[in-house]
Amino acid sequence: MNDAAPPRRIWLCADDYGISPGVNRAIRDLIERGRLNATSVMVVGPAIGRDEVGALVSVAANSPRCAIGLHVTLTAPFRPLTMHFKPIDGGMFLRFPKLLRAGLLRRLDTEIIGAELTVQLAAFSDMFGRQPDFVDGHQHVQLFPQVRDAFLAAVKEAAPNAWVRQGGRNARLSRRLGAPKALFLDLLSAQFRARAARADIAFNPGFAGAYDFSRQSDFGVLMRQFLDGLPEGGLIMCHPGFVDETLISLDPLTVQRENEHAFLGGEQFTQLLAANSVTLS
Repeated sequence: MNDAAPPRRIWLCADDYGISPGVNRAIRDLIERGRLNATSVMVVGPAIGRDEVGALVSVAANSPRCAIGLHVTLTAPFRPLTMHFKPIDGGMFLRFPKLLRAGLLRRLDTEIIGAELTVQLAAFSDMFGRQPDFVDGHQHVQLFPQVRDAFLAAVKEAAPNAWVRQGGRNARLSRRLGAPKALFLDLLSAQFRARAARADIAFNPGFAGAYDFSRQSDFGVLMRQFLDGLPEGGLIMCHPGFVDETLISLDPLTVQRENEHAFLGGEQFTQLLAANSVTLS
C-alpha cells in the first residue's frame, strides 16, 4: 500500500501576455512545454491582436488545465479604454505610486474605475469568446484601496465564475523573506481577502513570486523559496519573456524576464518540482 501524499498542485502564472511580441512568444513556449499552467492577458497592451490571441488559445487548448485570465491594467505607460477615465497624466494612467497614493487618500472615483474594469472585462470576452478563468492586476492594482472595491464589484458582475488573485504569502515565507514590497502586499492582501470572502468570490489560498526586479537575482534560488510551504492551489507569479524593442519602451523589467524563461524551460525546474512534490497538472 502506498501512503505517499499526492503532489501539491499549484498555479504558475506568467503575467503580462500582450505587453510585447517577445513576452508573448516566451509565454506560449512555456505553456506548450507544460512549464506554465496559467497566464494573464493585458487587453490594453500593444501586442494583443487577433493573431496573438489565436496563438495563445491554440497552445492553451493542448495543455491540460491551462487557465487564461485578465491582467487588469490601471497604471502608466498604458492608456485607458474608456473615454472619460480619470485621473490621467498625458493621456495615460497614473504611475503606480501615484495611483496607490490616491487610493490611500481616498481620492479615486470608484465608479470611474469600475467602468474601466467593466470595459476591460468585456474586451477580454470579445477577444477570447468567453469570460476569464481568473482576474488579477498589473503591478497588483487590484489590491489598492478603493480600486479593490471597484475590482471585486466588476468581477462579481461580469465574470462571476472567475477567481481573483490575492498577494498574501504563507507565514513561513513571510518570516524568512522580509522584503518591504512583499510585506506591503501581505498587508494589502489581508483586506482584499476579507472583501472577496464577503462577496463570495474565490481567491488563491497562497501567493509567492514577488522579488526585487532591480537586482540580479538567481531565479532558481528564488523559485525554491517560493515553493517552500506554498499550499495546494497556491499561486506563483512569474514574468518570462524575450526582450524586444516594444518591451524596452514600456517596462523596466527586461533581462530578468529572459532569466526566468531560461530557468522555467530548463531541467533544473522540473527536478525542483519533483523534489518538492509539486505539479502543475
